[in-house]
Amino acid sequence: MHERLPFFCPDVIKELEQIDFKEKTISQFCCNNGRELLSLMQLGAKNAVGFDIAENIIEQARDTAEKAGMDNCRFVSCNILEIPETYNGQFDFILFTIGALTWFEDLKPLFRKVSDCLKTGGILLVHDFHPVMNMLPLPGEPEFDEKHLNKTTYSYFRKEPWKENEGMGYMSETYKSKTFTSFSHTMADIISGVSCAGMRVLKLEEFDYDVGLTEAYDKKGLPLSFLLTAEK
Repeated sequence: MHERLPFFCPDVIKELEQIDFKEKTISQFCCNNGRELLSLMQLGAKNAVGFDIAENIIEQARDTAEKAGMDNCRFVSCNILEIPETYNGQFDFILFTIGALTWFEDLKPLFRKVSDCLKTGGILLVHDFHPVMNMLPLPGEPEFDEKHLNKTTYSYFRKEPWKENEGMGYMSETYKSKTFTSFSHTMADIISGVSCAGMRVLKLEEFDYDVGLTEAYDKKGLPLSFLLTAEK
C-alpha cells in the first residue's frame, strides 16, 4: 500500500486529509475486506477496528492486516446493530463507504449505534451512492435507455426492498449468488437519522458522478454520489 490512500476517490481523499487522525482511534462499519480502513491508517491513526457481519470477509481483512504487519488494526465479525457496548465512546472517527447504508432497513438505530460508539467531538463520514441513483435503471435492465438518460424508473420514496441474486455489483463482476435484500433511503432519511442520533451535520456535498455501479449517467446533471460529515 505505497499509493496515497488507494480505494478512495479524489473528493474523499481531500476531505480525509483535512481531518486530524494523529493518535486517534478509528473505525469502519461494514468494512468488507478491510482495504479502505487499512489504507486510512496512512494518515496516522493509532488504532483501528473494522466491523462487518460477514465472517469470511473479516477473515480476509485479518489476513491482509497480518501480512501488512498492522497489529494495531483489528477486525470484528458481528451484526453492526449489535456491536458490543464495550466499544461505546471508543472512536474518534467512524467511516461508512460505498454500498453500506443500503443493507439497513431503518437508519435511525444504525446512526444511534454510531453515536454510541463515537467519543464526544468524534466525526462520522459517509461516502455513498446518492439516493437519486435508486430511481435510475442500470445498463442491462429492460428499462435502461442510453438515448434517454433523464428517464427515471423507480420512485424516490420506494419502500419495497430490492432483492437480487447477481452478487454485490459494486464490489465485483455480476455472478449468481444467494439473495441479497437491500433498501432505498431518501436524503431526508439520512440527515434525520444522523440528527436524531445526536450528531450535527458539518458538511454535505453532492457529486455528478457514480462511485461503483455505472458511468452511464456521469456528468449528466444528476446527483449520483454524496459525502457527509457529522460531529457528535
